[in-house]
Amino acid sequence: MVIAPVELDDRAQRAWSVAAEVLDPELPCVTVADLGILRSIEMEGDVVVAKVTPTYAGCPAVLAIELAIETALREEGYDVRMERVLTPAWTTDWITDEGRNKLRAFGIAPPVSKSSDCGLFAETVVPCPRCASKRTERLSNFGSTPCKAQYRCLACAEPFDYFKCF
Repeated sequence: MVIAPVELDDRAQRAWSVAAEVLDPELPCVTVADLGILRSIEMEGDVVVAKVTPTYAGCPAVLAIELAIETALREEGYDVRMERVLTPAWTTDWITDEGRNKLRAFGIAPPVSKSSDCGLFAETVVPCPRCASKRTERLSNFGSTPCKAQYRCLACAEPFDYFKCF
């Protein structure tokens, strides 16, 4: 579970807890906090300002994510304003350890390296999320969403998505 920053007051802490539990619509095994796209919760008077950074600027799910966060907060009685934050750009380095474990358990291989280690044309050895074998091959640079690639394990023969490093 992702814990809210300690400097938040009680009302903002509760708002963070509500927003942090919203699931990503494309990756329903992880929350927006697990992915690190919930940037902050701030209070401006009685209004909760929820700041979100999409995984990439053209992410088709960003509106659904913002609406889900706003709805969850409104259902708890908060007045809400959503803000999209584009800088700094989101990076897979922001995925929490818990989020990486949840992806793996769901059958999606999490990013294997830091974003600074990812080259545009670098070949990455991606362990299978099912059997942990490193004998895998990339089938396609694009999987079920643009932020994932399609791989196959040569040991257990299972196909799987790999959450690409950004």
